[in-house]
Amino acid sequence: MTTEQTELGRFLRIRRAGVRPADVGLPAGAGTRRTPGLRREELAALAGVSIDYYTRLERGKETRPSPAVVDALAGALGLDDEEREFLRALAAQAARRAPVPPSPPSRQVRPTVTQLLEALRPNPAYVLSRTNDLLAANPAGFHLLPGLAEWPARQRNTIRYTFLHPAARALWPDWEQKARGCVAHLRAVAGSDPDAPDLAAIIGELIVKSPDFSRLWDRYEVRRMGDGEKVFRHPAVGTMTLAHESLELTRTDGQRLVVYMAAPGTADYDAVVLLDMAAFAGPDSSPDSAPSEPGRSNPH
Repeated sequence: MTTEQTELGRFLRIRRAGVRPADVGLPAGAGTRRTPGLRREELAALAGVSIDYYTRLERGKETRPSPAVVDALAGALGLDDEEREFLRALAAQAARRAPVPPSPPSRQVRPTVTQLLEALRPNPAYVLSRTNDLLAANPAGFHLLPGLAEWPARQRNTIRYTFLHPAARALWPDWEQKARGCVAHLRAVAGSDPDAPDLAAIIGELIVKSPDFSRLWDRYEVRRMGDGEKVFRHPAVGTMTLAHESLELTRTDGQRLVVYMAAPGTADYDAVVLLDMAAFAGPDSSPDSAPSEPGRSNPH
């Protein structure tokens, strides 16, 4: 049984368990249900496939569901557009005869993007890889996450920071929501390129080192990071609420430009200006610099 088949079956099984009969207009029935969500036969009926066929899908014995079947299952499970695309990607992976060797994504940031980061000051901004490695940042963006500068450049990853840095839980008042978004993003990336070494490395590390990551990973939530608002309790400038945008960069193997903003004339904007000034004046304002103390290079 291949990894892709297992992932497809596991996703179907977990999401089926999360759908209550009442959610899809089915009676709960008499007696105690053995499963917290839909039974296999109920989901098969809703999707218009046989129970035997659906069972083989969950068990990884059927690896080539048609696009129509995948869409029917997505509809029966109540998946949104992003989750539906994830299910399609898992089905495509399961249908492969042999995995295609992935090429490592580029970590090179174009000079024009670096110039854009500087032009966005004082707004904190940085460039992330598809797995959230920090590839470039302006001063405020680099110091938006307290203590990240103490890690070696190759270890600076915003998802690793969320789960493994001791300052992270104090930085975000709603840490659980932030953490769920990080895991859901990695799940979405895994749907399109599950064999990628960079993806396997960060997921494997966090499963081993963070029980919270392992718990959330098993929920199979899927969501790519986008726009919204975040509250920061920053030790240098205090509490600030910032809007943010996440913009895909072209021809960059999944790199994203993330920008945090506040309206001029507000206390939040004043905090952003202070962060930019403090970060730019600091001794370590370059995202490519090594930690100032070798003894502090281990984030764990």
